[in-house]
Amino acid sequence: MRVIRVSEFGPPEVLRVAEAPEPQAAQGEVVVAVEAAGVIYGDVIVRSGGYPFPLPYVPGLEVGGRVVALGPGADEALLGRLVVATTPRSSGGYAELARVAVADLHLVPDGLALHQAVAVFQAGGLAAGLLSAMRVRPRDTVLVTAAAGRVGSLLVQLAKAAGATVVGAAGGPAKTAAATAFGADAVVDYTEPGWAERVGGADVVLDAVGGDIGGQALAAVRGGGGRFGFYGFTSGTWTHFDPVTVASRGLTVVGAAGIAFAQPPAVQRAATASVLSAAAAGALTARIDTVRPLGEAPALHERLAARATIGATLLTP
Repeated sequence: MRVIRVSEFGPPEVLRVAEAPEPQAAQGEVVVAVEAAGVIYGDVIVRSGGYPFPLPYVPGLEVGGRVVALGPGADEALLGRLVVATTPRSSGGYAELARVAVADLHLVPDGLALHQAVAVFQAGGLAAGLLSAMRVRPRDTVLVTAAAGRVGSLLVQLAKAAGATVVGAAGGPAKTAAATAFGADAVVDYTEPGWAERVGGADVVLDAVGGDIGGQALAAVRGGGGRFGFYGFTSGTWTHFDPVTVASRGLTVVGAAGIAFAQPPAVQRAATASVLSAAAAGALTARIDTVRPLGEAPALHERLAARATIGATLLTP
């Protein structure tokens, strides 16, 4: 079968099409014929050498397609079903076939397009977990950075559904317009000076950017009880926290992703099932930025690294 293999860390060109043996499902696993694989910013970080990972490897955490083979102990009723799933050890998705654990797959609800399901299930489940970790309440003002991104766009929609007032922060007119389309009550362009002051004090900030933007978003948190949750560093560096500033302003700083991922598996599965159901009902929509064939994985990584995407990016083997 065809896969994308990474044998060395480096620029997008290290993503090379290769042949590999077809995967064999082990106990409690199935094999999925991949119809769409998610391409996420974490893939860019790992490929470029920004995170320790064993070489060689096949990238890809998120896949969607039909179950074509069962391992021992897998329910025979899964054969032929359309599913979305995460891959073992966050690798193996950029391929024509992927091995996944039954515990890590979800049936695609009737009426939900597969591309939507792939774009929603993992990112939406994370977004729901982040909002829970930050204890977002009705009438909170929530600032979401990277609000036009894959997770950020779903955060905007879910925070609105929870009764919050949402401010979407994004870079440039196209992305701020997208944040408005996702339902943000107000938007700010974080490429413009003084954007954080225009927020007016947020009860909750959810930041995936880090670096200088994360620092400015921290300044936008309401003093005396505001909460700052971080879950990524697409800028390349984490947000710097000065303990004296945090303490004197009375802020709470939360590793929101760590809390979300530490929840019991049943809680995380319920969150994912909930967002899939919402997507099937039309209450949650993922924007699909780009869909390209397997051999164009380098070009998709370039688009992600250049911040040129709005919403989700998919490969079709």
